[in-house]
Amino acid sequence: MTSVQIDAYIRRLGLTRPPRPTSETLRELHLRHLRTVPFENLSVHLGEEVTLEEKRLLDKVTEARRGGFCYELNGAFGTLLAALGYEVELLAGRVYGDEGQLGIPYDHLALRVRTADGDTWLADVGFGAHSHWPLACAERGEQDDPGGSFRVVDAGPDPAGVRGGAAPGTGDLDVVRDGKPQYRLETRPRALGDFAAGAWWHNTSPRSHFTRSLVCSRLTEDGGRITLSGRGLKTTTVDGTQETRELETDEEVLTVYRERFGIELSRVPTVRDPDPDR
Repeated sequence: MTSVQIDAYIRRLGLTRPPRPTSETLRELHLRHLRTVPFENLSVHLGEEVTLEEKRLLDKVTEARRGGFCYELNGAFGTLLAALGYEVELLAGRVYGDEGQLGIPYDHLALRVRTADGDTWLADVGFGAHSHWPLACAERGEQDDPGGSFRVVDAGPDPAGVRGGAAPGTGDLDVVRDGKPQYRLETRPRALGDFAAGAWWHNTSPRSHFTRSLVCSRLTEDGGRITLSGRGLKTTTVDGTQETRELETDEEVLTVYRERFGIELSRVPTVRDPDPDR
């Protein structure tokens, strides 16, 4: 990552380049990312190729001023953090479904980040509504966060009866929010290219929720959330109060993308009909 790319990314977040890779700075970068770079799957429905290459991810965030889903957001954020001096590892996760079942391998990408203070954090700016701040990897108790009460716990056996690594401290971890498991992480570091199959599946499979719906969402400055799903615009205040309204015209939709998410589009994305034979 070049100095020009670093500065462009930092400007996108509305910050100045930090002097040291500390835990405090990581918290600020994490929160600003959630507020400025939306979680969105528009590429899936605009026919845009999702490519897990460093330059493509950085260009999408900084030049195109777009967002993305977990592989893109955490992939780009991890590249920035490493360039700023953090020690960054990519972790593979499997997301829990509504009935408690685990998703596909490489279903999710999260970051393990070590700072100049000697702390180790779980950073995740690519899971939609989640923690506002990084979570302490070694802490097994409750971690209070504006996004809820979180725990990082040692996982039990998966459906195949496997707990993960055999050595102590190498087993899988469950990330829990308000008592409900969100996703299961392997603790073995991965390379960005390892997630290509998961990204392809989510971009093409009719079983993926990303091919069945449109979403564009970000954290608001006051700790609430704004989400555009197709033509439905939902705002959630910090106390949980929700207001939803339907946008009637294409111009209204494009205006919301532009003014509320900073995304310039030439046409309104619509949910495509994925090929059921894929």
